[in-house]
Amino acid sequence: MATPRLGAHTPTSGGMAKRSIAYAQEIGAEAIQVFASNPRGWAMPDPNRDADELFKSKALELNIETYVHAPFLINLGSPTVSTYENSVASTAYSLKRGREIGSKGVVIHTGSAVDEGHIEKAWKQINKGMMPVLKKLTDEDPWLLLEPTAGQGQSLVKKLDDLTKYFDALEWHPKVGVCLDTCHVFAAGHDIAKKGGMTQTLDLLVSLVGIERIQLIHANDSMDVCGALKDRHQNLGDGEIGIKPFEELLAHPAVANAPLILETPGMEPEHGREVALLKKMRAKIK
Repeated sequence: MATPRLGAHTPTSGGMAKRSIAYAQEIGAEAIQVFASNPRGWAMPDPNRDADELFKSKALELNIETYVHAPFLINLGSPTVSTYENSVASTAYSLKRGREIGSKGVVIHTGSAVDEGHIEKAWKQINKGMMPVLKKLTDEDPWLLLEPTAGQGQSLVKKLDDLTKYFDALEWHPKVGVCLDTCHVFAAGHDIAKKGGMTQTLDLLVSLVGIERIQLIHANDSMDVCGALKDRHQNLGDGEIGIKPFEELLAHPAVANAPLILETPGMEPEHGREVALLKKMRAKIK
């Protein structure tokens, strides 16, 4: 049975080719996620071609799959024109950077309509802004991976069922997939902590979008209870989700080709222990 790669979000200070790769080696990662630009800004700097090629070659040499997390500011459903326009441009830029560094996918948050009266307009503007970007993608480009948020406010994807509306807006383009964050989905009200809950939730996701679109998992425990609508990550086993659901997660066929990426508190020591824990659980899968 195929089983998923395991890894973590890695720092890039000092350069991806040096810091991110060294971090991956230190924690035993088989897949990593990076920021390819400032995660809290709109800046879209010109790439350093030599640094990109060095990162790509090192990742290839070590057989490490890479993913990009786009800036947190991106909100394609925003009623603020400047935010919307910057979001489209930043998403396009992130996809370009993903291709330049050899990444398999680029993660964006599904965002919010902000105002209740803007929801229907939000779907229309997402279609208008993003379809020209998606239509330019080729087989060599990364997937655009939609990450549902914790369901707060006027979130466009409050629960997984709402993902179909997002896919409708993007015309079910073949390069659009899903990044499932376990903390987010738990916060939104899917009880993955109960026995069989993770399996039930993954079965639901498969029924909604198809198994081939499940491309990445953010493996995070939660500081808060199910349905709290709070996005506060915790180390595996130290939160309200617990360890057993991650065993269910690893055993589910939907994640066989979807790496598990940690976004939990800490650095090399903590992530190294968590990767080792996940590898131990993965080894038990028949």
